[in-house]
Amino acid sequence: MTRVAFIGLGRMGHGMAARYLDAGFTLSVWNRSRTKAEDLIARGARWATSPEDAADDADAVVTMVADDQASRAVWLSRDGAAAAMKAGTLAIECSTVSYQHALDVSRELRHRGLVYIDSPVTGLPDAAAAGKLTLLVGADAADLELARPYLAPLSSTIRHFGAVGSGTVYKLINNLMGAIQIAGVAEGLAIAEQAGLDMKLVLEALETGVAASPQVIRHSKRMVARDFSGATFTAALRHKDAAYAVALAESLLSAAPIMGRAAVEAYDRAKAYAPDDDEGKLIEIVSRGKGSAT
Repeated sequence: MTRVAFIGLGRMGHGMAARYLDAGFTLSVWNRSRTKAEDLIARGARWATSPEDAADDADAVVTMVADDQASRAVWLSRDGAAAAMKAGTLAIECSTVSYQHALDVSRELRHRGLVYIDSPVTGLPDAAAAGKLTLLVGADAADLELARPYLAPLSSTIRHFGAVGSGTVYKLINNLMGAIQIAGVAEGLAIAEQAGLDMKLVLEALETGVAASPQVIRHSKRMVARDFSGATFTAALRHKDAAYAVALAESLLSAAPIMGRAAVEAYDRAKAYAPDDDEGKLIEIVSRGKGSAT
């Protein structure tokens, strides 16, 4: 039976890991906190004591962790997954990491005879649990074909952007554009509130106007209602992704990424104010001056 190791059971990773059980894979899991794995263990997943233990005898190892530091640790630390992976095993990075990190880890894993692809995802936790994410893949074409059976439980929508690292490039672009949009929504709605506009009418106009987008529609409603329950993406994660994207932009563009830097600054304040809360709380900083420098 096909064996998958899944590392990282956060808001997205938990639902993704469950998809492998749904598809009949033999699954081992590791997370910093075992509590998040209990229901998966009850369904038949094997709890691993380390990433290395999870990867033992796996045909593919899938990671969904927070950042470069966490990714390097679960792949390449003394008890990282690579220590147990046999030559030819697939290493599938679904985490959103920096472009240089994707290239560096790919090189180190390939030196060990492993097959690395970057496959960051777009979609919310409900899409992860339903297997309806969009996978943004960077891989050699032949490696992608090897990986398809292991990607199929996560989604039928695979966008192959090219060589290793290219999926990460697009994911960073996507999340930077999201950061810019959300910061713009927060500022625009704060202006409307302070000007005394009918906010119900403002929302109706936004949803049907030229500024509408899925990000704008979803966040504007929640910002006006100040309903930040059930955070799907935190201020700290948005700041991290935007910062990675700006670093990439600065390495590629002749002009400074003005909008990107502004978004990083906005989310730097949001992260200082409420790092683990929903990113939409940015409107509280804009409208009330919270998180400003002292």
